[in-house]
Amino acid sequence: MGSAGSGIFVLGIGFFTLCFLMTSLGGQFSAKRLGDSPFTIRTEVMGALESRGVLRRMSDMLEMLMKRMDILARLENSTDFHKGDEARFPLDRFQPAAGLMERIQAIAQNVSDIAIKVDQILRNSLLNGKVAEGRRDQCEVPRDPKYPDCAGKVEWMRARWTSDPCYAFFGVDGTECSFLIYLSEVEWFCPPLPWRNRTAALPSPPPLPQVQAAFRSDLAHLLELIGTGKESLSFMKKRIRHLAQQWLRAARRLEQKLKDRQRDQKHILIHIGFLTEESGDVFSPRVLKGGPLGEMVQWADILAALFLLGHSLRVTVSLKELQSHLGVPPGRGNCPLTSPLPFDLIYTDYHGLQQMKQHMGLSFKKYRCRVRVIDTFGTEPAYNHEEYATLRGYRTNWGYWNLQPTQFMTMFPHTPDNSFMGFVSEELNKTERQLIKASKVSGMAVVYGKEASIWKGKEKFLAILNKYMEIHGTVYYETQRPPEVPAFVKNHGLLPQHEFQQLLRKAKLFIGFGFPYEGPAPLEAIANGCVFLQARFNPPHSSLNHEFFRGKPTSREVSSQHPYAEDFIGKPHVWTVDYNNSEEFEAAIKTIMRTQVDPYLPYEYTCEGMLERIHAYIQHQDFCTTSSPPLPPKAKSPAMQSPLSPLALSPNATHLVWSPSASRDPHAWPPVDSLQVWVSETHHACTETCRRRGLVCEPTFFRFLNKKEVFLQLSITCDSTEYEMNHLYPAVAENVHECYLQKEPLLFSCAGYNTKYRRLCPCRDYRKGQVALCRDCL
Repeated sequence: MGSAGSGIFVLGIGFFTLCFLMTSLGGQFSAKRLGDSPFTIRTEVMGALESRGVLRRMSDMLEMLMKRMDILARLENSTDFHKGDEARFPLDRFQPAAGLMERIQAIAQNVSDIAIKVDQILRNSLLNGKVAEGRRDQCEVPRDPKYPDCAGKVEWMRARWTSDPCYAFFGVDGTECSFLIYLSEVEWFCPPLPWRNRTAALPSPPPLPQVQAAFRSDLAHLLELIGTGKESLSFMKKRIRHLAQQWLRAARRLEQKLKDRQRDQKHILIHIGFLTEESGDVFSPRVLKGGPLGEMVQWADILAALFLLGHSLRVTVSLKELQSHLGVPPGRGNCPLTSPLPFDLIYTDYHGLQQMKQHMGLSFKKYRCRVRVIDTFGTEPAYNHEEYATLRGYRTNWGYWNLQPTQFMTMFPHTPDNSFMGFVSEELNKTERQLIKASKVSGMAVVYGKEASIWKGKEKFLAILNKYMEIHGTVYYETQRPPEVPAFVKNHGLLPQHEFQQLLRKAKLFIGFGFPYEGPAPLEAIANGCVFLQARFNPPHSSLNHEFFRGKPTSREVSSQHPYAEDFIGKPHVWTVDYNNSEEFEAAIKTIMRTQVDPYLPYEYTCEGMLERIHAYIQHQDFCTTSSPPLPPKAKSPAMQSPLSPLALSPNATHLVWSPSASRDPHAWPPVDSLQVWVSETHHACTETCRRRGLVCEPTFFRFLNKKEVFLQLSITCDSTEYEMNHLYPAVAENVHECYLQKEPLLFSCAGYNTKYRRLCPCRDYRKGQVALCRDCL
C-alpha cells in the first residue's frame, strides 16, 4: 500500500506541476497583451527581459518535473514496489499511469521545444538592434563611493521586491538589472547605468510658468472646492458664507497696503486629515452635538485666507483623493511618487502628515519641507527631534517628525518655536458696537461649555454666581435636561453660530470652568462686549500633572484656561481668579457687574490680521533652502565687538544688537536688525525672558548666537565650551563657568529652562496687535 501510494502521490505531483507550469506560462504570455495589466506599459526592453524571466522559470519547472518523473520511474522499477502487493494491487491498475507518463514526457518535450524557439527569437531580436539592452542579464552592482548604500539596497530588493506591488509598477521583475534601473532612476541610491538610454527614465516636466497671485473678490468657487457630504464641511461653508463680506473688505484693505507688490501664485494642497474616514472622522458626527469646533473654525478661516490671497487650491478630505493628487504609485506606499510633486505647499494636520508619510515613500523626506502642519497646541523642538526625544524621554504620541519647528502652525501664539496661524472672530462696525453696549443685560452670564461633562462638580461656583446673575447655558441634549446642569440654569441647548453670537451680545459675563482649553469662544465673547472670567491654575497644568496634556508634544505650563486671553488681553476684558477662593471669586463677579467694557478684538484675530500674517508666511518662509550666517563686519571692530561676530554690545551694555557695520542678507526673514540677544535668569525660558522686555523670542535667530564669541561679548567667562544636543543650548552654567553650544539646529528652542543654566535668547520686536510679525516683516 505504502509504495503504491507513494507512486500515485508522486505521479499526482508531476501532473499538477505540469498543469501549474502551463497555467503559469499561459498567464505570463497573456498578461503581455497591451491593456491586460497596469504594469505592461514599459519599454520594449522590459518585454524582452520579462520573456527571459519566463524562460528561466520555465526551465526550472521542467527540471523539477523531470526529476519527479525520474523518481516515479525508479519506484516502478523497484522490486520493493511490487513485493507482497500484487494480490491486492494488480499491475494492470497502473497501466493508465504509464500512459499518462508518456503523455507528460511528450508535453514536456513540446514545452522544451517552445522554450528553445522563444529563446532563438529573442536572441535574433537582441541581435537586431538591442544588443545593449541585452546586457540587462549581466548587470553587476557598481562600486561607487558616491553611492555607498547601493549594494545594501540591491540586497534588500533581492529579498523584498515582491513585498509591495509598487516595485513592479516601476518595472522591477526580480532581475539584477531591474533592481539597478529602479535604484538609479526611480530612487537615487545607485549611479545611473551607462548603457541605459536616459530618455527611458521618467522625464521631469518643465516647471510651471510663474503666475502672479491676484486678490479674489468672490468666495463662490471656494465653496465648490470644499465639496459636500460631511457635516464638518457644511459647518465650514456656513462659516465662510457668514463672514464673506468681512473677508472681502479685509482683502481689499490688504491689497491697498501691499500696493501691487509682486506675489507668485502658489499651488497649494489642503488635506484635512482628521476628516478622513481612515482617521475615524470623529468630528463630523459631533458637529451637531456640541463637539469641539475649534479646529473646523480654524480650517475654514485658513481656506478663506489662502483663496482670497489668490493662490491655486486643491482641497481633500479623503485618502483616495490625497493619493491621486500626490501621484502615489499603486501599492503599499514604499515607492517614491510617480512624478515631481505638483504643489508648492501642503497644509495638513497630524493625521494627514501620518497618511502622507505612509503613502509617499522616499518622496516624503524629499518634499516634507513644503508641508505646513496645523497643530492646535504646538510641538516643541525637544519633541520634534526623533533621536533626542527618544534619548531624553520626550517621545509622545505626536512629535518626532524632524521638521523645522516653525512648520507647525498653532491656533494661539503660545510658543514662538512654532508659527502662529490663528483664526478670525467677527468684527463689529461702529453702529453694531454702540447697539451692543446699549442692549447689554448687566445681570446675565453665559457659561463656556457645550458638553454636559464640563458642568460636573461646579455647583459651588454656580450657586455663588446665581446670587447675582441669571445663568444661561448652551449644552447639547437629546431628550431631557442633562443632570449636571442645575435647574436654575436657563439652557438653550446647542445653538447655531449666529444665535450663539446674539446670546453673547446680550450677556455681561462669559464664564469658563477650566475646560475646554484655548478655544475660539472666549475671543468671540470679548469681541461681543462680554467680560471673560476664568480660573487660575495653581500649580499650572502641564503634561506632568494633567491628563489632557499627557502625550501632547509640549512641556508648556498652562496657568489658566485661556493663557492668550490672560497674557495678551487682560483686564478689564479678562479676569483670571482663584476659583478655590470663594471670596475672591465673589468679589470678582461684583466688580465685573460694575465695570463697563467696549467690544474688543485683537488685530491678529481680524480677517485683515490673518490675511496679513499668512501672506507674510507664504512670501518669506522657505524651509527647502538652507541659509548660512552672514559674514562678519569688514570694518575694524570696536573693542566690545568680536571680529568673528556680526553682533555688537548695545549702548547701555545690557544686551547685544546687530552691528550697523555687519552685512545684511536682504532676503533674510525676519530682518536681522530686529534682533536683540539677552541672557535669561536661571528659572526663565527664552519665551519669558523676551516677553519681560516687551519682545518675542525668535528661534530663526539662534544661529547667530550659537558661537563662543557671543559669550565673550556678553562678558561671560567660559573655562570650557562644549557642543552638545540639548534644547536649552546655547547656555552657560555660571557657577562652574561652563559654556554650551547647540550641536543640532533642529533643537534650537525658545521653550524650556533649567535652574542650572542661564540661556542665550534671541529676541525681536513685533508689530502692535500682530505678534507673529516684526515691525519691518510685512
